[in-house]
Amino acid sequence: MSDRPEIVCICGSVRFGEEMRAANRDLTLAGVIVVGPGVFPRAEDHEGNEVLTNEQKAALGALHLRKIDLADRVLVVNPGGYIGESTSREIAYARAAGKPISFTDPV
Repeated sequence: MSDRPEIVCICGSVRFGEEMRAANRDLTLAGVIVVGPGVFPRAEDHEGNEVLTNEQKAALGALHLRKIDLADRVLVVNPGGYIGESTSREIAYARAAGKPISFTDPV
């Protein structure tokens, strides 16, 4: 038995930033190490803010897969059952890596 806390990777659409922050808080207070996406505002929500380039988005997506590699399990934050294209790829990656996956809402 290890003394290392469980590591959970949070996945989900950036539109659920508040929900992901709440899940992060709850898990952290429960003694879990949490890794998750760098949640950035969407350009259409905040005009005038710096927009991520396609290269930056691709790099962040690849980085998130490495976070899944580090995790013991994955928690998908999916209010209303919503799972977008990027999150679907992350779920498929986690499944292929044999990571247990749970969802905040029924799929």
